[in-house]
Amino acid sequence: MTEVGIIVGSDSDLPKLKGCFQTLDDFGISYDVKAYSAHRTPHLVAEWIKLMESAGAKVFIAAAGGAAHLPGVVASHTVLPVIGIPIETQVSGGLDSLLSIVQMPSGIPVATVATGKAGATNAALLAVSILATANAAYQEKLRNYRNTMQKTIIEKNETLSKQGLYEYIKSLEAKK
Repeated sequence: MTEVGIIVGSDSDLPKLKGCFQTLDDFGISYDVKAYSAHRTPHLVAEWIKLMESAGAKVFIAAAGGAAHLPGVVASHTVLPVIGIPIETQVSGGLDSLLSIVQMPSGIPVATVATGKAGATNAALLAVSILATANAAYQEKLRNYRNTMQKTIIEKNETLSKQGLYEYIKSLEAKK
């Protein structure tokens, strides 16, 4: 069973979603990925959505840049949750994509995350959260994920206190 359907407007967007794929892999979430254009291959988008629904998908993630109509098109073909990832563009750093995805008409919602790496990762985490509403194991994995984040932050602050500010900054710069 495929739990998440992921669609991008262009295969050139796939590397920008590495954080999404890695996060879903880390949580053990099954997904299918396609690169279909909302404008050039709308019939393939619609067919794929129906295929994913019949395969058991519970949530869709759609990433697009520029005009960024793909998430809205996906939402128009399904009643399942759709998460839109605005892809960063050279024109405005992704603001055009963000506004295009977030400005959906009433009745066809698209949950929208940030542009960039954080958006890709958060889209996956939001998908896991949606799946977790009916899956206690995913709830536990999310709790563990957040606990690990907290522990990491605490450890970093302990190191900062031990090393002192300037040594800590040096160690951060050395990692780059």
